[in-house]
Amino acid sequence: MWLNRDIVSIGDLSVDEIMEVIDRANEMLPYASSGHPKSPLANKIVATLFYEPSTRTRLSFESAAMRLGAKVLGFGSLEATSVAKGETLSDTIRIVNSYSDAIVLRHPSEGAARLASEFADVPVINAGDGAGQHPTQTILDIFTIWKESGPVNGKSIGFVGDLKYGRTVHSLSKALSLFDVSLYFISPDELKIPKHIKKDIEKRVAVKETKSLDDVISDLDVLYVTRIQKERFPDIEEYKKVAGVYVIRPSLISRGRKNLIVMHPLPRVDEIPPEIDNLPQAKYFKQASYGVPVRMAILDLILRGE
Repeated sequence: MWLNRDIVSIGDLSVDEIMEVIDRANEMLPYASSGHPKSPLANKIVATLFYEPSTRTRLSFESAAMRLGAKVLGFGSLEATSVAKGETLSDTIRIVNSYSDAIVLRHPSEGAARLASEFADVPVINAGDGAGQHPTQTILDIFTIWKESGPVNGKSIGFVGDLKYGRTVHSLSKALSLFDVSLYFISPDELKIPKHIKKDIEKRVAVKETKSLDDVISDLDVLYVTRIQKERFPDIEEYKKVAGVYVIRPSLISRGRKNLIVMHPLPRVDEIPPEIDNLPQAKYFKQASYGVPVRMAILDLILRGE
């Protein structure tokens, strides 16, 4: 079921499969900082192809691979690659396919990972494709909720900020709709969750859409904050209209539930100021750290199938 499987969209995984990854990630936690004593992927090579900038996703994948004993090759910028000479994605994938046992791909074009999977014989893991999907981020986000707030079922979860271009929101909200949750989408009109995503989610769970975070903060168990992504806007003037519209202040957090947790996929700009960092509700750095055991779990499953 897992061996050589592509991880392209969170929609390709069932709740049971998501929970299987989470259970395996929990088993990997003790090894996320010290390495697996048995190096189960010692004979494997993982290629990380990042056509867009990345810190957490790229480094956590590379750390995860090395903690399991695998070797890593790849690139984090295009200047020193044949992509800079005009090589197509399909040709790059065909070449790297022969050099590695798995390919981790980040690309600015939505659908790039699905396309890559058609040209690769080894498994392809989508590490973010434009404003599309980011399935491994989704699983580590669910893992964070589970570890820091308890079982996902019964939770009220609010997404605030860029819900239009935010691939983390698109993937996570779809996955959470498979559980017994209530979802709140908080954004200006210009950055509302795409209609087709909302329509699909509403078939399974209760959804509330609002512009006001103040009005719903007391209803939430989880506040998932996103950056207004300047690089996704085709018109800089449109970006300026919404930049800084939501800033999470201690006074806002104090009105939330006692066990509220605050998450963010990072990087942040000014939506979460540093004074939030030391509050017990702040879980975004812990969230980032969970990327290693979750990606260890995924690599272990698709490369060993056990």
